[in-house]
Amino acid sequence: MTAVTTRHDAIDLALIETLFDRLAAPDAERIGITRDAYGPGEQRAHALFVETAESLDLIIERDAAGNHFAVYPGADRERPAWVIGSHLDSVPQGGNFDGAAGVIAGLSVIATLRRQNLVAPRDIIVAVFRAEESTWFPTSYLGSRAALGRLAPEVLSLTRADTGRTLAEHMRDCGGDPEAVATGANWLGQRALQGMLELHIEQGPTLDNEALAVGIVTGIAGSFRYREARCFGEWGHSGAVAKPYRHDALMAFAELAMALEHTWEKLEQRGERATVTVGQIATPPAQHAFSKIPGEVGFCLDVRSGSPAVLAELEATLHEIVERIGTERGVRFDLGPRSASLPAPMSETLTQRCQQLAVEHRISHCLLPSGAGHDAATFAQAGVPTQMLFVRNQHGSHNPQEAMRLADFVEGVRLLTTLVQA
Repeated sequence: MTAVTTRHDAIDLALIETLFDRLAAPDAERIGITRDAYGPGEQRAHALFVETAESLDLIIERDAAGNHFAVYPGADRERPAWVIGSHLDSVPQGGNFDGAAGVIAGLSVIATLRRQNLVAPRDIIVAVFRAEESTWFPTSYLGSRAALGRLAPEVLSLTRADTGRTLAEHMRDCGGDPEAVATGANWLGQRALQGMLELHIEQGPTLDNEALAVGIVTGIAGSFRYREARCFGEWGHSGAVAKPYRHDALMAFAELAMALEHTWEKLEQRGERATVTVGQIATPPAQHAFSKIPGEVGFCLDVRSGSPAVLAELEATLHEIVERIGTERGVRFDLGPRSASLPAPMSETLTQRCQQLAVEHRISHCLLPSGAGHDAATFAQAGVPTQMLFVRNQHGSHNPQEAMRLADFVEGVRLLTTLVQA
């Protein structure tokens, strides 16, 4: 069939506004949005998804990991299906749009097709994945990996940061079947897929600064992470130990952080993209004091890049710096458990098609990479043609001030609606 250009007036604005408002309502009396992965917050959001899918007369499926799928049957159900989706969990005290925008976009595409009396040539599956935010469990893309049967069984033993209970326990509480997940049981991975599409708010300032509505993503960064790193030095009296005799863990960490910053700056000068972040740092509360030289510091390290070579270079440099500082300052670094994800390039064919449609729809746009991780990366790494769209967002992300203009969101929905008519 020939794709019909999606009109603005075909999009159900009332549905979109209602869904965003209802998602935010349970947190109205608190700071920001907290939809905990495999907990009550995420459960309420999934229930709203199922309710909305039922109202659109979609076929609802659920897999062993608790992911939900709503199927809009196409004219030829044997053809590979489109997947549109994202996640509904949030970071603690986050915003209402991260993840949720992609789920509501999928539902909006179906509602738009129905309002235009259009049947797509193939099935469209709106997917909502569990536990994308690694704040809760120390690994990435839990739900989407399980959806494709790619979640390693040992991951089910990981514990949630706030409860100390295992992923398997939380999954079972939410009606999932962790034993089946451990065997690779899944629903979506059994389907032939035309491609995976994920709309998401941009989590940086590029689109807003450039006055552009939509970003067409070229690739998703990979990462390596050390969430429980520590530096051990020697506790001492702040006034009694002269500098030559100190083994100050905090100063050693500070030197490490600045050395990594300098390495990052050199990469930027070479034209390489990366990010290096220390999101947490603390001395032990039971031991630290105003008049004590820090003998121990805990910290985390999150390093990202779209280039595997850059990631390898940064990690090799990290270990060189740690060894040098340890020798010079008489301290010891223990980086602890390591987790990582691979960079995920988007489909060149889909990227070009999105550019073409953006021009035809007169949507202001640009190409840009994603420094943050997304469920789309799981599909790209599994060999499924994948494309992300960013929608302009004010005030950043992972904070209560996320602010997406509805007009920009509608432009993203228009692109997706036209794209899936092929």
